[in-house]
Amino acid sequence: MSNAAAVFAAVFIALYVAHSVGDHWVQTSHQAAHKGENDRNPGQSSRTGRLSCTLHVLGLTVTKAVVLIPVVLVLDLPVTTGGIVAGLGIDAASHWWADRRSTLVWLAKVTGKTEFLTLGTPAHPAAPATADGGYAPTLGTGAYALDQSFHHLFLLIAALLIAAV
Repeated sequence: MSNAAAVFAAVFIALYVAHSVGDHWVQTSHQAAHKGENDRNPGQSSRTGRLSCTLHVLGLTVTKAVVLIPVVLVLDLPVTTGGIVAGLGIDAASHWWADRRSTLVWLAKVTGKTEFLTLGTPAHPAAPATADGGYAPTLGTGAYALDQSFHHLFLLIAALLIAAV
């Protein structure tokens, strides 16, 4: 394995773990509930949505840096400050874009994934149901799977930038 491949692998693993921690442990319930708000829906505010999303992405990016920097130092990885800034920057920008929700809904629509997007929700034709026919909430949904896979793509891009720049 080349040195660049080893650096990429170590960086990707660090970012992947930090992403999971930042998205699920660091993000507040308020940020999760409001980061997609926009003025097109009654009772919602674009300002609240943008602020919630920005604070979430800030916490997520700090988490990624806090996990990545010790990995770089302990493993003595030959990365540059510019590479780290570029990688974390593209990751943060793409995460903010996706987490505004309407943007990811748009992407699902233009790629023919609208039905999958609603999987696991009452809007899906095969919604999960309790024994008496009521909605049975689930931990996983199509929207969550699409969201996470989008983020994973940009973790890969970020790791490539960090390893190559």
